Amino acid sequence: MKHLTSFFISLLIATCSFAQQALWSGSQIISPEINQDNSVTFRLHAPKAVKVLVTGDFTEAGYAELVEKDGIWTYTTAPLSPELYSYSFVVDGLTVRDPSNVYMIRDVASVTNVFIVGGGRADLYKVNDVPHGSVSKVWYHSPTLGMNRRMTVYTPAGYEQNRRQKYPVFYLLHGAGGDEEAWMDLGRTSQILDNLIAQGKAEPMIVVMTNGNAGESAAPGQCPDGFERIPGFQQRGMMEGSFEMHFPDVVKYIESNYRVFKDKKHRAIAGLSMGGFHSMHISKYYPDMFDYVGLFSAAARFHENSDCPVYMNEKAQIDAQFAKKPALYWIAIGNTDFLYQENVKFRNYLDEKGYKYEYVESEGGHIWKNWRIYLTEFVPKLFR
Repeated sequence: MKHLTSFFISLLIATCSFAQQALWSGSQIISPEINQDNSVTFRLHAPKAVKVLVTGDFTEAGYAELVEKDGIWTYTTAPLSPELYSYSFVVDGLTVRDPSNVYMIRDVASVTNVFIVGGGRADLYKVNDVPHGSVSKVWYHSPTLGMNRRMTVYTPAGYEQNRRQKYPVFYLLHGAGGDEEAWMDLGRTSQILDNLIAQGKAEPMIVVMTNGNAGESAAPGQCPDGFERIPGFQQRGMMEGSFEMHFPDVVKYIESNYRVFKDKKHRAIAGLSMGGFHSMHISKYYPDMFDYVGLFSAAARFHENSDCPVYMNEKAQIDAQFAKKPALYWIAIGNTDFLYQENVKFRNYLDEKGYKYEYVESEGGHIWKNWRIYLTEFVPKLFR
């Protein structure tokens, strides 16, 4: 017994020693370091490297070259505007993550490090000292698609405690290559909602983010395909009508399992790119379902010669939707977005018909920076 006790004591000491080694043997290099003037310094220990670049959305060329001294490669940006930024290192042609920065985000199949330069709108992207909502990964059954599917649901602070209170619902849809995790990870949805609600700039609401690929049950790595399916832009069941046709299954699940209002004036829908396409077509195909519609850099196109009911007689569906006078129809796009002309054509049709909508045009293209901005501007307009 004495020997057995000694063995366990030795094992415990060894385990603690290993844990301490893992804790203290990490890199002591600070990267990225946000300086007082909002410039940012990147550092990488790579004594055998010949050339090191940093790629990110903060340089005009898309990359910058680091300078080496004593095996440490360094680059400092000009002062950056407040924003969430992503970056990677390229060491002798090989893209690598920053070993000094554990914070990373996946966008489709790309994984990058991230950091936030605070101030202004970017403070909405931070986890601030305010009441926080809850985020759940929820599985629901879709009779229309004949499968179980996963969605992400944000409930505002106080939802669990205020058991008699009902809430409006905002359905927020991702773009091509995305999934039910995209708006949370890349869009900072829970942080934005927490902060806007705490500031009194947005109504407390539930936000529902489901998978827009009708042939997929969940995000890569979170579905029965396991780790075998690699994220990509082309997924099963994209933009062919099935997702729109099944959407009442999503609404029915939410309204059966959450304390929500069940009428048009308490429902909103919006999405980016493919999600904007879905929002456009869902809201016109079910004109009594949503009073608030947002198209963020949307693929705002009409189909021709489609045999899918969602895309047949589309202009007549738009006419029927606007005849019911939605409370808000909101269109936003960047001035260099590759979908810009599609949005011009769609707005021309709305203008010809005299249909009321709000339009926002921002700088830049088809990027998450713009979609986060649109979310911060759209949400305060809802359910007022």
